Amino acid sequence: MKLRVGLVGLGDQWESRHLPALRTLADRFEVRGVCEQVSHRAERAARELGAAAIDGFRALAAREDIDAILYLADQWFGATPILAACDHGKAVYSAISFPFDPNEAQLLQRRVEESGIAFMAELPRRHAAATVRLKELIATRLGRPRMLFCHRRVPLSPSAASSRRDDASEARDLMELVDWCRYVAGVEPTSVVAVRHAEAVGSPADDYRMMSLDFSPTARTGDGPIAQISCGYYMPRAWEEAVSYRPPPGLQVVCEQGIAFVDLPQTLVWFDDAGRHQESLDSDRPVGEQMLGQFHRMVTSLVRQTSGLDDTLRAMAIVQAADRSIAEGIRVRL
Repeated sequence: MKLRVGLVGLGDQWESRHLPALRTLADRFEVRGVCEQVSHRAERAARELGAAAIDGFRALAAREDIDAILYLADQWFGATPILAACDHGKAVYSAISFPFDPNEAQLLQRRVEESGIAFMAELPRRHAAATVRLKELIATRLGRPRMLFCHRRVPLSPSAASSRRDDASEARDLMELVDWCRYVAGVEPTSVVAVRHAEAVGSPADDYRMMSLDFSPTARTGDGPIAQISCGYYMPRAWEEAVSYRPPPGLQVVCEQGIAFVDLPQTLVWFDDAGRHQESLDSDRPVGEQMLGQFHRMVTSLVRQTSGLDDTLRAMAIVQAADRSIAEGIRVRL
């Protein structure tokens, strides 16, 4: 069955992830409409895909020739297109930052549940080939994770006007790293403590943020896995040599019987008593293709499914708890 889809937003992953995946899966998806804040981008994408440029996400969601909405980029209207899709019974594939306000998040979750639509939140780190293989090794060779170290270094644009990322992007960065660590650890964190470094004295903007998640099953800390997660915005993109100098691995996992280093999407090096192992994962399908393929199966299934919504909202709640830890200087129980 070919799904007729409408696109809301194109975003910075359009050329590298979503467009190639839609082309490869042309036997499963047919793009009928494109809605984008920048009108000439919408018109260009619509021409390229043989679709119509639609002025407004509500008009797109209301079209009878649309089965599902692919919400691919944060736009000024936030989660409203998802609510519009719920109103018209259209399935949703979401790559956006979810509402940071708890009341808005609860409203979104309730509306998705009440509407009965199929819903999938894009969590690319979970579906990456290196993560899938890491989970296999944890189950078979490496044993239970004990410590996780996860760092994301985001080069800043040379343009002063765009040198800072918006709050939604920073929240999404942290949320995705939190979800990645939760998924690899396989258990829920029970507390968080966090610190921030200001871009300048007295500045509300950060150039570095770090949180430590404790997965201990009891109130006593230190008797379960821990994860250190950090996100830095301190490296100007113009410093090309510095940006590329000894980048830290995306994820380092210390397990009971070995240690693994992950760089997404396809690099995995791990060590145990037998020595070093480096696996080639180049033959795996691109992560964008895997996620859209899974969404197609969800929508065409006879059983209504949602994927990633609870996980994403849980990760966002942990990021909120980290903000409270920073503000009050305390460890926050989850």
